[in-house]
Amino acid sequence: MELEFYDVKSKSKFKSSQFEVRKKDSKGVTRFFAVTKSPSGSHECWRVLSKKQAEELK
Repeated sequence: MELEFYDVKSKSKFKSSQFEVRKKDSKGVTRFFAVTKSPSGSHECWRVLSKKQAEELK
């Protein structure tokens, strides 16, 4: 499956099928993210996922 990401450093959108799903817990709130490498550099780009999306993509 391919997801669309936004690279804030290059200010551009791109699609990637190579990502990992990460779970972050903060102050009692659990959030899910898809994380991939930027095509324009060595930094990571994150996309917020719903709990349902995260379960489907694992």
